[in-house]
Amino acid sequence: MSHDINEQHRKKMVRLNEIKDKQLAKADKEKGLIIVHTGAGKGKSTAAFGMAFRALGQGMKVAIVQFIKGAIPTGEARFIDQIAESGMPIEMHTMGEGFTWKTQDRERDIATAMRGWEKAVELMRDPSIDLVVLDELNIATKYDYIPASLVVEELHAKRPMLHVVLTGRNASDEIIEIADLVSEMKVIKHPYAHGIQPQRGVEF
Repeated sequence: MSHDINEQHRKKMVRLNEIKDKQLAKADKEKGLIIVHTGAGKGKSTAAFGMAFRALGQGMKVAIVQFIKGAIPTGEARFIDQIAESGMPIEMHTMGEGFTWKTQDRERDIATAMRGWEKAVELMRDPSIDLVVLDELNIATKYDYIPASLVVEELHAKRPMLHVVLTGRNASDEIIEIADLVSEMKVIKHPYAHGIQPQRGVEF
């Protein structure tokens, strides 16, 4: 009985391997990707930072712009400062002022978001940078602090091998349309619903 199960599994894996090999053989293009992490679930920025660290491990240069975060010191900002000081090719620009419902000043939010966008454009046009993370840019386009059309125009004009990661819930249809990879984080359970406060090392 055990032998039969093992043999069935082996045959299944052989077929799967053949399918994967054929798919890989057809994937003969190389290009800088536009990657979107969106959805109401937790983990969008976390996934983007994971990609940033992976790129560093491959000897690539990374830049990060945070469009909303800024009011509260975060563990990721502290860690990136530390590894940048050690000589790793990564830089992070925290341009936001915190949650948009805290400022309650649309003109101020627009001005803050546009300063972040100017920095993002500068970094995307820097030929030495391989990966740019635009953290929570989707929120800025959702509230029209930065026109989505402006973002799309710049992404269309980017260098062929530049990778750009955009995070934040409510990604615009225009950005999703031109993206190469779109992932949606879905809420199944969240500690907030049970009265649990944001936890150090998890939320910030």
